[in-house]
Amino acid sequence: MIVDGVPNFKTIVREIWRPLAGLFVWDVAVTGFYLYSPFHAPELPLTLFGTALALFLGFRSNSAYQRWWEGRVLWGALINASRSLTRNVIAFLGRDDPRAQAIVLQQIAYVHALRCQLRRQPLDGKVRDFLPADGIDHLLSTQNPANSLLENIGVRVAAASDEGRIDSIKQTHLDAVLIDIANAQGGMERLKNTPLPNQYRFVPALFTRLFCLLLPVGLVETLGIATPVGSTLAGLMFLAVFAIGDDLTDPFANTVHDLPLSAMCRTIEANLLQSLGREAPPPLHPHHGILL
Repeated sequence: MIVDGVPNFKTIVREIWRPLAGLFVWDVAVTGFYLYSPFHAPELPLTLFGTALALFLGFRSNSAYQRWWEGRVLWGALINASRSLTRNVIAFLGRDDPRAQAIVLQQIAYVHALRCQLRRQPLDGKVRDFLPADGIDHLLSTQNPANSLLENIGVRVAAASDEGRIDSIKQTHLDAVLIDIANAQGGMERLKNTPLPNQYRFVPALFTRLFCLLLPVGLVETLGIATPVGSTLAGLMFLAVFAIGDDLTDPFANTVHDLPLSAMCRTIEANLLQSLGREAPPPLHPHHGILL
């Protein structure tokens, strides 16, 4: 996620130079054709077209931002639920209890596994670092390793109840926190697995590119030799709004525009380790204005 308040010039150039160059070449070709030929450019209702397209792109960008913000809300709920689970487990079982420590460490492994799943990446070493060396392969080899780890935490809570370490009221309280975590994961998976409808992607892309192609035709009679500059800048604004919607549609795509899952996992990891009285890693900081 880009957190720097001042735009990075290199990042901007890297993202816009291709459409900018393509637009400029097309605008120069159209301008040269109409200025140095006997043909006259037809009058086009560009204002009407542009207004309708701007409203359409604005609605699409708002829908994409709602998905991005919902993903952030769900991760905030996961952070709070992880802290609540740790606080309750330590309060009910004691910080030095091996079962309490295993539950807390497995919760850290769970959030790292969920991060990898949402980004469509293989499970990294962070997941295994907080799990016992033996007896975990069956949990990590399932189709949904994060869910398997969460289920195993519930099994550990039930075992503590069977051993008489916690009563039924405390078990119910812990199960409620696990339900909150499962609900947050379900919401994230819904966002990841349900893209915007095809009409929201194909139609705006088609109309935006068509509008950019028509721009120099409608402006050449008015701007003359300055048409390439004016048309390119105007077209670039519409392409930029279209690109914003694409960037925000999937908040877990592991790009510079998406949610900083690594930083939020580090926050959970540090908070939970400190609750166990262990040394916590430092928080992740932005690198060149980008927080991963």
